[in-house]
Amino acid sequence: MKKLVGKRSNSDFTIDPDGILRFRDRLCVPGNQSIKDEILKEAHHSHYTLHPGGNKMYQDLKQSYWWNNMKRDIAEYVQKCMVCQQVKAEHQRPAGLLQPLPIPEWKWESITMDFVTGFPTTTKGHNAIWVVIDRLTKSAHFISIKKHGQ
Repeated sequence: MKKLVGKRSNSDFTIDPDGILRFRDRLCVPGNQSIKDEILKEAHHSHYTLHPGGNKMYQDLKQSYWWNNMKRDIAEYVQKCMVCQQVKAEHQRPAGLLQPLPIPEWKWESITMDFVTGFPTTTKGHNAIWVVIDRLTKSAHFISIKKHGQ
């Protein structure tokens, strides 16, 4: 292999100082299916990736690895993943229809609330905002608060 790579000056294949064959700086994976399967398993079932789809997985793996028909192998692997097939959007129950809320008759009879967090802490120790909105008038109150657990 070294002789073949060395003869072609315009080749995309190189051998690094450690004797590892590379294709455009990516590690060349040999035709050994068990090695490919281990790479695919790690890339797809890792706690850090959460079952990426075929395109995402290919984009991630092609930065570091190369082998013949890599994209096809990745697509087949994802297609065979039982978890991915079960959670596909086409297997999900469609969301129910939105139900309209009744229009309130009086101010402040019906309100909505939300919390906005992630602000820097003030001198009083407040780092969040409690938002209270009257549904009839759309009047809003913004109350600075301390986020629980801070």
